[in-house]
Amino acid sequence: MELKTLIAKDLLSIKAVFFRPEEPFTWASGIKSPVYCDNRLTLTAPDVRADVENGLAQLIREKYPQAEVLMGTSTAGIAHAAITGHILGLPMGYVRSGAKDHGRKNQIEGALEPGQKVVVVEDLISTGGSVLEVVEALRQAGAEVLGIVSIFTYGMKKGLERLAAAQVENTSLTDFDEIARVAAQEGYIRPEDVARLIAFRNDPADESWMEARV
Repeated sequence: MELKTLIAKDLLSIKAVFFRPEEPFTWASGIKSPVYCDNRLTLTAPDVRADVENGLAQLIREKYPQAEVLMGTSTAGIAHAAITGHILGLPMGYVRSGAKDHGRKNQIEGALEPGQKVVVVEDLISTGGSVLEVVEALRQAGAEVLGIVSIFTYGMKKGLERLAAAQVENTSLTDFDEIARVAAQEGYIRPEDVARLIAFRNDPADESWMEARV
C-alpha cells in the first residue's frame, strides 16, 4: 500500500480528518467547510502515530538526508518533530508564533547554529501562512531551511503559491484528494461527493459546492 493511502486510511479511521459535506463546519474566517481536521488525534492513537512518525522519518531520509536539525511548528508540530527526531537520531527544537516577552525572549527554542540545515515539521498545510512564518524566523536566524514535511495538505492554490514565492517545498504524507478518494471508497462519504469536495478545495470562498447536492 502506498504511504499516502495508508496515512489517509489512518486519519479517517480515528476521525483526525473527516468529511461532513451535508453539515459544513464554519471556519474562524466564516468560510463553510465540508472537512474537519485535527491531527493532534494521531498522538493518542499509538498505531496511527507510529505510521505517521515513521512516515515522516522516511520522507526526511529520502528527500533531506543532509538534515541536521528538525524544527517543529508551535504547537501542533512539536510532538511530531520530537518523535521523528528520536527515530532519526537528530536534534529538534521548535519555533514559537512570536518571541517570548520574558526570560531570553526566544522565538526559536532549542540549539540552532547559523548555517545548520533544517527541516520544518508541520501537522497540516492549508494557506501556508503559519508555516512560512516559521521558515522566515529560521532563515533570519541563519539556518538553511531544506524544506517542510507535514502530515496532511489541502493543496489549496493560495498555499501552493505562497510556498513557491518563499522558495520552499512542502512534502506531505497524504493530501486532500487522496483522503477524499479513500473516504468515498470506504463508505465515509458518497462517491458523488468527491467532486464537491474538490470544488471546495479549489476555491474555499466559493460556496457553490454546497448547492451541488444529489
